[in-house]
Amino acid sequence: MNSPADPLAALPLRDDLRGMSPYGAPQLQVRVALNTNENTHPVPQDVVEAIARRVGEAAGALNRYPDRDFTDLREALAGYLGHGLTAENLWAANGSNEILQQLLQAFGGPGRSVLSFAPTYSMYPLLALGTGTKYIAGVRAEDFSLTAESAARQVREHAPDVVFLCSPNNPTGTALGLDVVEAVYAAGEFHDMVVVVDEAYAEFARAGTPSALTLLPGRARLVVTRTMSKAFALAGARLGYFAADPRLADAMRLVRLPYHLSTVTQATALAALEHHASLLATVADVKRQRDRIVSELSRLGLDPAPSDSNFVFFACGSDAHAMWQGLLDEGVLVRDVGIPGHLRVTAGTEEETTAFLDAVSCYLGRS
Repeated sequence: MNSPADPLAALPLRDDLRGMSPYGAPQLQVRVALNTNENTHPVPQDVVEAIARRVGEAAGALNRYPDRDFTDLREALAGYLGHGLTAENLWAANGSNEILQQLLQAFGGPGRSVLSFAPTYSMYPLLALGTGTKYIAGVRAEDFSLTAESAARQVREHAPDVVFLCSPNNPTGTALGLDVVEAVYAAGEFHDMVVVVDEAYAEFARAGTPSALTLLPGRARLVVTRTMSKAFALAGARLGYFAADPRLADAMRLVRLPYHLSTVTQATALAALEHHASLLATVADVKRQRDRIVSELSRLGLDPAPSDSNFVFFACGSDAHAMWQGLLDEGVLVRDVGIPGHLRVTAGTEEETTAFLDAVSCYLGRS
């Protein structure tokens, strides 16, 4: 029930939307913002100039619709990913959230279901809700791990139409073994289930952590999603993409809005891909700061999870919100992900990481 003060109460909303809250992290003006898993390093100047040139060249044709099939961009994305992929294997949209939404529009919807394994990315149930897809919250072990046996058993139990596997997982930062992906795919073959591996943070993975891109050959219903928001430091550009069998990629044309990727978006992404080495040069530093956070939080007596992403999920005692507020009082904003006794912090620059660790020390010294 909506309260009388709810400004939406008088609107004829769908019943399943009533009382819902929109997704979003707090947007506060703070000294150090480490709550949304952005790459906090600024875009390198050579990339800024390349984007400006590309967009400037495209500006004269903004009276015309963009390339509806964004052919040049799909070719560039395939070249970046490698693994023998071609433009026909690639699809892109306005951020990986729109990618996931389009996948549910095509393969989910009324009378169908999507399974993921909680705790995981909190947008999954909201995307399911928005597309009329039944959301099934699978379970993980007490330490938030997920084995191939457990995942496959839950797939057989629920028989979903789509499965979302987040790897590295958000908010825990841990990557899945490829055996989990293989087991889930095999368990769903009898009813043509689509398996989506969300690799938004893949570029931050530790050495030896494999990508599900290696599993694409021979699996016509496997999808691997990526984004340019994280490692590429282009959260403001809104470009997500996936690799899959060409037939699955082609199916997205049935649900995408006409000309859904603007000329400016395509130009920005192409310039970034041409200079991806410069953009990804910050990844090594982010990983150093992430590992530093894990080491220092352990030294301070907290319990951080090993991370393959650009953030660290850590156990912080019984009152996570009190610690969240204590860090905020020091000008450092982290994420309270709603899991009792745990917080999540983005690995920022060296200076930002130092500010976070100093704030943690200060809080622990007071508590």
